[in-house]
Amino acid sequence: MARKIKRQLPSYFIAGVSLACTTMLTCSTASLAQVHALQVDASRSNGAVQPTMWGIFFEDINLGADGGIYAEVVKNRSFEFIKPLMGWDLNGKKLKEGSFLLINEAKERPNNPRFLQVSLSDAAAGDLGLVNEGFRGMGIKKDLAYDFSIQYRRLTNPISLLLQLKNSSGKIIGSGQLTLNATGDDWQQASTSFRATDTAASGQLQIWLVGNGQVDLDQVSFFPGDTWKGRKGGLRADMVQALADLKPGFIRFPGGCIVEGHELSTRYQWKKTVGPVANRPLSINRWNNEFAERAAPDYFQTFGLGFFEYFQLAEDIGAEPLPILSCGMACQFNSAELVPLDELEPYIQDAIDLIEFANGDTQTKWGALRASMGHPAPFNLKMMGIGNENWGPQYLERVKVFAARLKAQHPEVKLITSAGPFSSGEMFDTLDKGLRALQVDFIDEHYYMSPDWFLRHANRYDHYDRQGPKIFAGEYAAHPPKQPQGPLRNNWQAALSEAAFMTGLERNAAVVEMCSYAPLFAHIDGWQWSPDLIWVDNLNSYPTPNYYVQQLYSLNKGTKTISIEEGGKALSGQDSLYASAVLDEKQSMLIIKLVNADGVDKKTVLNLKGLRIKAKEAERIDMKSTDPLAVNAVGAAPKLIPQKASVAIKTSNWAMVLPANSFTVLRIPYQK
Repeated sequence: MARKIKRQLPSYFIAGVSLACTTMLTCSTASLAQVHALQVDASRSNGAVQPTMWGIFFEDINLGADGGIYAEVVKNRSFEFIKPLMGWDLNGKKLKEGSFLLINEAKERPNNPRFLQVSLSDAAAGDLGLVNEGFRGMGIKKDLAYDFSIQYRRLTNPISLLLQLKNSSGKIIGSGQLTLNATGDDWQQASTSFRATDTAASGQLQIWLVGNGQVDLDQVSFFPGDTWKGRKGGLRADMVQALADLKPGFIRFPGGCIVEGHELSTRYQWKKTVGPVANRPLSINRWNNEFAERAAPDYFQTFGLGFFEYFQLAEDIGAEPLPILSCGMACQFNSAELVPLDELEPYIQDAIDLIEFANGDTQTKWGALRASMGHPAPFNLKMMGIGNENWGPQYLERVKVFAARLKAQHPEVKLITSAGPFSSGEMFDTLDKGLRALQVDFIDEHYYMSPDWFLRHANRYDHYDRQGPKIFAGEYAAHPPKQPQGPLRNNWQAALSEAAFMTGLERNAAVVEMCSYAPLFAHIDGWQWSPDLIWVDNLNSYPTPNYYVQQLYSLNKGTKTISIEEGGKALSGQDSLYASAVLDEKQSMLIIKLVNADGVDKKTVLNLKGLRIKAKEAERIDMKSTDPLAVNAVGAAPKLIPQKASVAIKTSNWAMVLPANSFTVLRIPYQK
């Protein structure tokens, strides 16, 4: 994730994202009188399409994890934010000084030192309580069961908790009760469930304490009962389902910039995110204060979504896990802090231990921890990223050290390395040359550019070295100029330019083996960066036009590329037309992708060679809009979605019209 574009990036990059482009592309003078003759030749293949070709990139930005896919709705549940009562209000008729004391036992409990000590005197409902506001409110669903849990100790007398859900008007829309009665100095956990009686987009949880005496409270938690696969304390089902529906080949995690940290002390450390959730130390999220205009002072990482959960998520949705680890370089846009080369050993050992955690036998230290968390079988980790958007000779030095150690001990694990935050220029060229000299497995290229840039660079990989490192297009998204920040940036202009660019990625699958749009999620009331693939609120997910473009590629990736040309040349922007073609040899399906990025319809004639067509009809899938600024509005059912139809097939001289500003996928059955 490249940061602070306008303030930080060099002039050549700024020029790329600021080109005016109020239509898909300048309307050509071409009309339906001009016919484009396209030759599809299945006997000419440019190489295999990898199962990992189209994947997803997850980073905890825009409330992506806490307040997002991690379904916990209590904010600051363990009182560990910098402001310990952020998210909480203390209330009640008997509230007084000393009713609630915040205690810090850093020596005894370094990972989770703070808790609330509560003193009650003949307290009834309404006398003494605390209320949590959730993450921009709590999304509450009518008739859904919710699971409440709390940790407590040093109870002097039984105490009852009256639990109430309230909507934004203060109306009670659900209630439950829980009695704490276990005594002793050890932390106990109590839990209960109850149903909501109404829906609220921005609710609150009120807890009234009833009784006499004193008690310590911690880990106050509240989860919806409809988590993904019904796992207690799990993930938001609608958000995971949106990912599963993409059928991604891989999932890259946990980022992104949060891998690096603002400084090394705030880098992502995977070992702190595994084991019992209550023992995972909280960390400030690096997007908490990155953008002054979008400050989020309540943005932290509880790591309820940690590396075990990431691996489990990958397994659930059938994606290869791709973890990214720190290489000892903090974010170079921020502190640029470096660990000396001779002190790099702990970082390398973290990588080696992660492979053991993912793949090791249950008799090993880290394999045993994985088994104790409920997954004795290995996760079958095959690849790993070293650093994120790092650059300079310091990065090349560290890659060399990491690669030597990891390849010696785990040659089966492929390594992904960074081409930095820019797609061209001196910095990019230095990294590209240096990484190729090191013969790395993958080079990760990123580009956040204007739609015009994506249209003009659809041939970017046509002449890349097929014998060198493979390319991971790890972060890309078209940023429409002159559009306000927020969901309006996910317009059809951006999505269609990405569809055009992706024909070039697919055509060059022999060198480009993995691709992922970024960022993935954005909460409509808590985002820092736009555009994003999926917008969410506290109740629902809203796929963008960009999402459906990515999905059409992922669901139609095929197994090998074949030739589609006009006049002996790949169709890569001539008269604003773009094309790629693949065979799905498992399904015996020819799949052709066509983009018309012009403001007028285009007539084409397809000629199919090298295949025996099986049926008389093909499936045609279109996405189109006459309005390049069209979006799928957050809070409404999506309007810009793929439309399917059956069309008659001709193996030669198959005439068809590509509508203005359209993306078309043809699925044609063939005989083996």
